[in-house]
Amino acid sequence: MNFTIALLQFNPTRKNVEKNIQKIQQAMEGIKADLIVFPELSNSGYLYEKAEDLKPFSEENDGHGPFLSALIDLAKTINGVVVTGYAEKEGLKLYNSAIALSPQGPITNYRKTHLFDHEKMLFNPGDSGFKVFEWNSVKIGIMICFDWIFPEACRCLALQGAQIIAHPANLVLPYCQNAMVTRSIENRVFTITANRIGTEKLGDMRLSFTGTSQITDPSGAIRYRGPKDKATVHIMAIEPNEAINKNLNPQNNLFKDRRPEMYKLVESREH
Repeated sequence: MNFTIALLQFNPTRKNVEKNIQKIQQAMEGIKADLIVFPELSNSGYLYEKAEDLKPFSEENDGHGPFLSALIDLAKTINGVVVTGYAEKEGLKLYNSAIALSPQGPITNYRKTHLFDHEKMLFNPGDSGFKVFEWNSVKIGIMICFDWIFPEACRCLALQGAQIIAHPANLVLPYCQNAMVTRSIENRVFTITANRIGTEKLGDMRLSFTGTSQITDPSGAIRYRGPKDKATVHIMAIEPNEAINKNLNPQNNLFKDRRPEMYKLVESREH
């Protein structure tokens, strides 16, 4: 089966949700896809001094806020599902989250498990666990940015049957794109890393985001790698069922050969 995927790489404007909606709408004009992935914190931008500064630009996960409701309308237009990173609020708590939105509304919401650097000053640690949802008979998992450095993230999603891993990101370290090749190989899944571009400054902090959004396939081949500093949309058709076969050869299967009983930590003994 053919399944059309897309990603958007752009520069979210800090403290301006409406402008970010407009940027997305303009970039998506005329686009049709089964799945499209946007960067981390696409609604709010990244750098904030404290959580209270970020709250006005966050919203609940019910799909009724301005940003998510606009993306539900976009899902109707593209006739597919949107996975976007966003700043989520729940009562007094803030989460760095990603949500899957269909034309009918929210499907599932993921809260970032592994917070990076200054994010720990703004967000509560994610409590959702890693989630997989199904769209048009294809299983899709979600993780966010720094989750990439923990192999358990992709593995948890793959063990739940994910064929595609949607990966909203605001990357500043130079390692992720290469590491996602390994994540695809060791789990035999497609990965879609939708990164942002641009620079943000706040006091003494200055972050430059790496762009080069990427799509990798179950063999580890890089199907697409974007520019470092240019907003772009990329669309391509894939065969998701390529991610079902976990055999490396007639004798080795990535999942059947796992030996979890051997992965326990044991106390070292000196002789």
